[in-house]
Amino acid sequence: MESGQPITELLRRYDRGDRDVWRELVPYVYDDLRRIAHQRMRGERREHTLSTTALVNEAYLRLVANRQLAVEDRSGFLALVSQTMRRLLVDYARTRNRVKRGAGAIVTPLDDTTEWLDDRETGEVLALDEALDRLKAWDARAAEVVELRYFAGLSLEETAAALEISAKTVQRTWTAARAWLRKEIAAKQESPRSARG
Repeated sequence: MESGQPITELLRRYDRGDRDVWRELVPYVYDDLRRIAHQRMRGERREHTLSTTALVNEAYLRLVANRQLAVEDRSGFLALVSQTMRRLLVDYARTRNRVKRGAGAIVTPLDDTTEWLDDRETGEVLALDEALDRLKAWDARAAEVVELRYFAGLSLEETAAALEISAKTVQRTWTAARAWLRKEIAAKQESPRSARG
């Protein structure tokens, strides 16, 4: 299927108030949704219990419930999906942390039969989220590049088109942002140890 044009037209129809467009949009974007969910899961341990399908379904439900798609094309839609999945994982990790600390919150897992994140993964999700928030305050464009490249899995060219900048600028920004995030996350993970030691 042609990926760009039908999606753009469906998103325009949605903007004009056609809420039934979701049924037509899903076949065009489902593979992209699964790819983004898989991107979110890469690097996790093999026995990880997080279901890609559960993440896709929850993101879809949240987007439908939100009823706002302020995007114009496939790249914008994928960025929105990626941000939604990131928020789902961060919300889950925060809830899991509160329960672990005895705050009495009720965990509502996305998949009733599995636990999504272990303690290490919960910490990693929260550390990355905090680092991305700091990056956004320091360089909003760099944070957008990370969202599109890492979380949405867009290529250099797709990211450049979505942000209306050159692929070379995306490459430079991507390289710098990754180095910055690694340094921030490492410093954050070291500081609790230093405080104890």
